[in-house]
This record gives sequence, C-alpha cells and structure tokens, in this order.
Amino acid sequence: MHIHILGICGTFMGGLAVIARQLGHQVSGSDQNVYPPMSTQLESQGIRLLEGYRAGNLDSKPDLVIIGNALSRGNPEVEAVLNQGLNYVSGPQWLAEHVLRDKWVLAVAGTHGKTTTTSMLSWILDYNGLNPGFLIGGVPLNFDVSARLGGSKFFVIEADEYDSAFFDKRSKFVHYHPRTAILNNLEYDHADIFPDLDAIKKQFHHLVRTVPGEGMIISPACDANLNDVLAMGCWTPVAKTSIDADAQWDARLLKDDGSQFQVTFEKAGQGVVVWPLAGRHNVYNALSAIAAAKQVGVPPGAAIEALSQFRNVKRRMEVIAKIKGVTLYDDFAHHPTAIATTLDGLRKQVAGQRIIAIVEPRSNTMRMGVHTETLARSLAQADLAIIYQPESMGWDLAALKQYADNIEIHTSLDGIIARLQAEARHGGHFVLMSNGSFGGIYQRLQSALHEL
Repeated sequence: MHIHILGICGTFMGGLAVIARQLGHQVSGSDQNVYPPMSTQLESQGIRLLEGYRAGNLDSKPDLVIIGNALSRGNPEVEAVLNQGLNYVSGPQWLAEHVLRDKWVLAVAGTHGKTTTTSMLSWILDYNGLNPGFLIGGVPLNFDVSARLGGSKFFVIEADEYDSAFFDKRSKFVHYHPRTAILNNLEYDHADIFPDLDAIKKQFHHLVRTVPGEGMIISPACDANLNDVLAMGCWTPVAKTSIDADAQWDARLLKDDGSQFQVTFEKAGQGVVVWPLAGRHNVYNALSAIAAAKQVGVPPGAAIEALSQFRNVKRRMEVIAKIKGVTLYDDFAHHPTAIATTLDGLRKQVAGQRIIAIVEPRSNTMRMGVHTETLARSLAQADLAIIYQPESMGWDLAALKQYADNIEIHTSLDGIIARLQAEARHGGHFVLMSNGSFGGIYQRLQSALHEL
C-alpha cells in the first residue's frame, strides 16, 4: 500500500511514517518545513519527502492519505485530497486500527512530562528484554529513532490531548485504548482549542473511560485536577504516586535536586535511583514509569537499574555546549509550570551559580497571553530572564515586568546575543527555552561566545 502523510515532519506524524514503513508500506509525505533531524531520519528509512503543500504531490494517487492535525481546510493539498475523493484518515485513527489493536498499550498523558516519561518507560521495557514498540514526541537518547514497531505485544505511546485532525476534534488519546494509562498532571493549556480547564478535564475523563477494569491508571496523589477527573467516574484500579509522603508509590528524596531517591512500594523499599536528571517533576515521571513497568512484569528493582542508564531526551535540559565558563542548555519549554520546575531543579543542582533563562514564548497558549502572571513568576529561580518578543507576538510582553523584577524584554535576536555576550564574563548557566527553533539562536550564540 502507498501511504502519503501530510505534515510528515512533525514528531508524531514522522513517527507514524517510520512505523508504516516498518510494516512494509510505501511511504511518502509532504510538509511546509523539511529539515534535519526529522528529514534525515525519514529519508534513511526510504521515505520520500516533498517540501510544501500542493495538489501535484498527490499525482501518484496514494492508496491512503494520513492528515496531520496541523492542517486545515484551505490547505491546497487537503483540498486536493477532498476534491479527488482520496481515502484519508487521521494519524491517531490509523495508528489505532493498524498498530495498537492487538497490543498492550501503555499510554502516557498529561500537560507536562509526556515525552520524558514515555522515553523512560520504553527504555525500562527495552532494557529488560521486552522489545516494546513505541512512539515518542521527541528524540530519546537511548534509542536512535523516535518510533518503532517493536517485536512484542507491548506498545508505549505518548498520549496527547490535542485534537486528532480538522475532521476529528476528539483528543488523540481517545483512539489508543490503553490497558495501562499514566496521567502525569493536568493544567490549562492549548488555549487555541480548549476554552477552559473543564474542557480539558472532560477529554481526560474520556480517556479514563476507555481503560479496562483489569488495567491500571497511575496518577500523582497531589494533583487536584486529575483527582477531579477520576471523581467523574473511574472503573479501573488507580496507583497513586507521591514524594516524601505516603502514596502507594513514594519517592524519598536523598538529594534535594532529585538526582538520588529511594523508591518505595506500599512502604517497602525497592531500591535507589541515581541519575543525572534533576527536578521533582522527573522524580514523579520515574515513579510513574516504574509503576507502569511493574504491571507488565518488570520488577521495580530491574526498572530502577534501567533508569540508572537513562539518557533523557534531546532538548530536555540538554547540555549543548560549555564555552568559557558558560554552560548552554537547550530545553523544550512550552508552559510556565515546565519552566518553573526545570529552573527549580537546576537551581538545586548549581546552588548559587548564576542562571540566565532565555525564553521564546512560542506555544499557542503563551502567544495568546493566557499565562501572563504565571509566566513571569515561573522565572523566579533565574538571576536574569530574557524574553524574546517577535513582531508577530499578539500581546506586549512588557506586562510581565509588573510581576517580577528580573525580566528583560528583547525584540531582536541580535540584542539577546549581545546581552548574553556581556553576561558571559560572569560565567554560569544559560538556559535556552523554546519549543521551536528560536530563530537559530543556538548556533549563533555559541559562535558569539567563542569570539570572547
């Protein structure tokens, strides 16, 4: 079968392409922006890539078109699919029907930590010989691809609450029918499609409704929003997690930064995780992954051993350079809570050393100005927070300064780089926080620091 994918270079759609190719299909795809690393990953799999959306991309008359949720009516290739009467489907529906139907699905949902937790769980199962399939919305450093079909009945998937396609406004995760569901956390996000927090809670409850009674749901005991979701109705055993408390799965912090902690299950010690990751959020991620792995037969001690070899995910506090006393990090920040927890973990690691956060508010929710006060307060652990305001920003970021006195607003990347060159003489930790390319600042800043 020839499958053509619209929006193929997104992390989810690119993963679908890899899996479809491994199933033996001929795969092609188009996207507005075709560039590494996704383009090279796809091309190495024998997948033909077309840059730009146009009707001519469909001249080969594919048997099926998978349409990504970033595309909408008015797109010339979408219009051609409809006008030509081609078979089309959403990515989540195709995955459910052709990959997940006979699998034990372990789904990781939540506002934050999905990619990291999915990577942790995939690695734990792989390290212990279970050869899982997986689809991860990032590049896990323990694997050379973001998705694979696997060779067992287990499939680990990052379960996003965003909608499935322009013709299917259900959240992606309702298609997956997991037997094991991790609910990491729940906050207001995706303001472009959800009017309020209650709308997101409703979608999460739709997910809860699909988990069988013989399955398991894993959730932090302290998350009030998730507790509200579960109170709407739950027909599945729920395993709760906590830090320094008394949930069924608890982490006893041995180091305040989260780099070392004891795992307990029903108050019995299971072992100690020692790893390079930091932050309470990653401790919660680890507990959830260990609990999920136990349900499919991996003893907690074996999961803890695997996590000692876990290498995280690209763009999750990834050290990209150390130059003249400055450590540069690339962090995929998309929400104030993610920014706050990341900076808190770094502060506990580096104590009084200087931290500078450089933020591009690029997610739809932040660009709409929904998180003005919370964004400002999320930067409290930084000695200096530099925020980029491009011309296309829909609101004046100067409003952030009424909530914090460590914030500077810059309207050009050149100005940001010059400011960081001046700050570099003090050394410290520069954290570049964006869920996009940030205008290519990563390489430009490294070059500027080498010139000092």
